[in-house]
Order: sequence, then C-alpha cells, then structure tokens
Amino acid sequence: MSNTENRNTMAQSSFGDLEKTIIINNLMSTPFEQRDQHWRKEFLDNIAGANLKLGNPEVIMSNDNFPYFQLETISAGENFQAIVIQHQLDTILEQGFGVAINPQAGRPDWVFSYGDLLNLKANNEFYTDHSVFSNPKEYQSIGKDEDILVGQPSEAILPAVLRQHLREFLQHSGVKNPKVMLIARNYTDEEKASQDLVFNMIPAQFAHEKDFEQIMSSIRWFLPKHYSFFGVDEMSIENGFMPL
Repeated sequence: MSNTENRNTMAQSSFGDLEKTIIINNLMSTPFEQRDQHWRKEFLDNIAGANLKLGNPEVIMSNDNFPYFQLETISAGENFQAIVIQHQLDTILEQGFGVAINPQAGRPDWVFSYGDLLNLKANNEFYTDHSVFSNPKEYQSIGKDEDILVGQPSEAILPAVLRQHLREFLQHSGVKNPKVMLIARNYTDEEKASQDLVFNMIPAQFAHEKDFEQIMSSIRWFLPKHYSFFGVDEMSIENGFMPL
C-alpha cells in the first residue's frame, strides 16, 4: 500500500475524545525517567481514544523488522487530520502493522505490537494481566505422560486476520504447512486449569537453532502478550494439529 493510500485510509475517521487528547498531550511533557506506573496507566487508559496525527513517513520499519504506523501527538493550535487508534483498529489489523507513538525523536513514547492492538480489539485493553493462558516460564513443552485436552483455538483467540498474518509469516520463514492447536492442562481443576497455543515446528526443522528461536520470538509480536505458546513435533500429537 502506498503512502497516499495509507493516509487516505487512516484519515477516514471521526475525531477522538477531546479530554483524552488533552490528557495524552499533558503526559508527553513528563520526562521518560519520571514515567511511573501511574503515568503508564493514564497513558494506556487514554491513548486509544485520543486525537493523533499520521507521521511522515506514515509507515516505518523498526529495529525489530516489523512495520509500524507512525502516529504523533498534536501540538496546540495545530491543524491536523485526526487519527484515533480505536476507530482505526480494523484497518491497522488488516494491514498487519503495529503502532509507534512519537518515534520521530529517536525514542518513541510508546510502541504497540500487532498483538497489543489485537488485544485492544478483543478485550478493550492493550495488555491483559490475568488469563487462562499458562505462565510461559512454566510450560514450554508437553510432558511425556501429561494428560491434556487437544482442540482448536476459537475465533476469539485466533481471529481470521491474525491467522492470515501468522500463516504468511511462517510460510515466508520456511514453514511450508504451518499448523496450530490449543491444549488444555489440568482441565479437571478449575483453579489450576490453563491453556497454550502449540505450533508444528521444532529446532530440527531449521538449518540453525537460532533460526527457530528467531521465528518463535517473532510469533510473539503477533500475539497478545498474555498468550503462551511453543512448538512441538507434529508427529508427537495424534489428530491434534490443523492447518493455520
């Protein structure tokens, strides 16, 4: 998509909330070293509904090799076409971009990954602290004798637009037939029950283990931060995987 098309698509929105815009503009005057948990909460509570403007260029490639819409806060008395994140979520998600807030000075005020924006769409918040997903630090595999339930993630967990972007990314990365499943652990105990996404890939499929690690790290960008996931040998789970 060209810059002109980007601008025309992104600009087709109504104005955001004026109060939220004022709050965000005031927050920008706080030095980085003074931005505490209260600042973070105020920012995240208001940024999605505030008036912003497209930067120039509209889309930038970050150091993580992912594309981001460059959005900037508004100066007092400035004429601008309003861009409101919550009004543009479907467009952003369809195009597979993240959002960088004020990256023009070399240090963005905030960077939202694709997964952060997807979570805003699904749960009305960028970050979800408590969920049924496992603690990623505890589970990175399936135990040999572990009793699990195997199924497929719902549209709410893996929307069609996310599946498309993940599928294209994995195919581009050398996974010819990417597949996925959802497993439930400790499913008989409501307090301990948890779930994980599982992909059909292991380090042995790649020329170097670092290639596998890079792909798994990149998958994280596409998913909400509370999702837990890992890869296993497709042949180790009977009738579990389905095409992504």
